[in-house]
Amino acid sequence: MSGPQSVVEGFRLLRQRDFSRLFAARAVSAFGTGMAFVALPFAVLAVVGSDDPAPVGYVVASATAAQLGFQLFAGALADRGSRQRMMVVGDALATASQAVLATVLLTGNAGVPLMMALAAFTGLGFALHWPASVGLVPLVVSRRDFVPANALLSVAVNSASGLGAAVGGLLAATVGPGVAVALDAGTFAVGGALVWTLRPAAQPREASPGLWAELRAGWSEFTAHRWLWTIVLQFSIVVMGWQATYAVIGPIVADRTLAGASDWGYISAGLGFGLVLGGLIAMRVRIERPMLVGSIDVLGLAVLPLLLIAPAPLGWIVFGTFVGGIGIEIFGVLWNTALHTHVAPEMLSRVSAYDVVGSIALAPVGEALAGPLVARVGTAPALEIAAVAIVAPTLLVLLVPEVRNLRSSSNG
Repeated sequence: MSGPQSVVEGFRLLRQRDFSRLFAARAVSAFGTGMAFVALPFAVLAVVGSDDPAPVGYVVASATAAQLGFQLFAGALADRGSRQRMMVVGDALATASQAVLATVLLTGNAGVPLMMALAAFTGLGFALHWPASVGLVPLVVSRRDFVPANALLSVAVNSASGLGAAVGGLLAATVGPGVAVALDAGTFAVGGALVWTLRPAAQPREASPGLWAELRAGWSEFTAHRWLWTIVLQFSIVVMGWQATYAVIGPIVADRTLAGASDWGYISAGLGFGLVLGGLIAMRVRIERPMLVGSIDVLGLAVLPLLLIAPAPLGWIVFGTFVGGIGIEIFGVLWNTALHTHVAPEMLSRVSAYDVVGSIALAPVGEALAGPLVARVGTAPALEIAAVAIVAPTLLVLLVPEVRNLRSSSNG
């Protein structure tokens, strides 16, 4: 680590009109998503009861599977069209689906099949939003500001998400999860409106040879960087273990042995505020071997499933998610900056789409199987399997020379 960058210098970006609006849009959307992500598993448990944990995973997996199925096309469409417009459309779709979900929850008309369908529409909104949002950053800030911009956006997203998670847990435990989902719908609408007001720089584009040809070109760029595709392969397993823990098994443990949604809200808030600190650290230091340091930091995610096995006292679990959040956020800032630095600008959304698809490829499997696995073998063995899924591929990826040796200033 060398060449520390001033945090104050980074925050000067907030004086720029477009970046400050993008910052606000990401923050408000993340606040709502944080609430809804905590509330949704408990909404399912309220419908089916904690004795049948499988539907929790089915509903969560519906959103992930829908995002997975459409992500590549969304990335190509964002590169050939307007990344800004794509984000707005994605936010509008998520607004509508979350509003309907909140209505059926608040009126007592929610059922698992309907919740799965609405979760899938929200997943489509995420598919449209994410690759476009990654590709929009270089159109709003200059190249020299990529690191502080990514760090500040991460701070916005993660502080808001952490606060939203705490609020969502309290709302789910007091007035019901439907209120948290309704507020999430409103935050998507506000975020989309803010993005619509941006005036980004002209978007770099290739002469369009057709959608399938663009996807093939994006694949060629993706596979040209060994550090990139091997880490994505690593994350396909890591995310499977993490999502099984965080989205399904953890809420089940909280419902059965902790104080339910309110405690899970605190645990999720610990993660969120760890992410904030990780973003600030990443903005403060320059790391010469970003993927080596970032990959080591990923190991912190295994702390949560290990602490839930007994489970440990609530304070320790919150601290564990806080530590995991620091590590994964440092990785995230380094990862996004590496993409912005080393990937051809005109292909950034497509490569980001391949990144997301590869990273979450097995997440629906982990989410869908977590509930039945708990029912069959119990929470402790299921959490042990999840921890191994995080640790083993992360240690293996460190054996790849391109991961260990990628330099922050290199070109490949």
